[in-house]
Amino acid sequence: MITIILGPPGAGKGTQASLLSRRLGMHHLSTGELLREARKSGTPLGKQTASYLDAGTLVPDSLVSALIAERISKESTHYLLDGFPRTERQAQELETIALKEGQRLAHVLILEVPDIEIIARLKKRGRTDDDVVIVEKRLSIYREQTQPIIAYYLERNILSKINGLGSVEEVYSRIISILSY
Repeated sequence: MITIILGPPGAGKGTQASLLSRRLGMHHLSTGELLREARKSGTPLGKQTASYLDAGTLVPDSLVSALIAERISKESTHYLLDGFPRTERQAQELETIALKEGQRLAHVLILEVPDIEIIARLKKRGRTDDDVVIVEKRLSIYREQTQPIIAYYLERNILSKINGLGSVEEVYSRIISILSY
C-alpha cells in the first residue's frame, strides 16, 4: 500500500512523514534521501544520479522513478512517499511501478499552506536555499509542476486536502483522521 504526501516546500511534508512512518510503521521514502543515498552507493543508478546532482541540475523523472522502483521492489510493506511524484509523468510512472510490484496507491495527502506562511516558516529554518527569492522561485516551480497532479489524483478519488496550518500535532491529527490504517 502506498501513501503519498504532497505540498509546497515548507508545508511540513518531511515532519509529518517522519511522524507517520514511526507511529504507523510505514516505510518512509524521501526523494531527497534516496538521491543522496544513490550518490554515495556507486551503483550505475548512483553514478547517473551523482552526475546530475554535481552539475546542479534536476534529476530526470525516469531516473527518480527508477530509484523509487528499486526501493519499492526491495521492501514489502506500507510505503509513505515524500517528494515523489512531483510531476504528472512521475505520477503515471508510479502507477506502473505500483502495479508491477503488487502495490496500490491508497492515499494522496496534500498539505495546504498559504504562501505567506511558507515564506515565514522557511525564514525560520535559516538554510541557504530558504532565501525569500529562492523560496518564491521554488513555490512557482511547485505550482507549475506539482499542482497539476492534484487534478490527476482527484480524478482517481484518492486525494485528501489537509489544512497544514497549526501545530505539528494538530496537522498530524488531521492526517490520522483521514488514513484508515
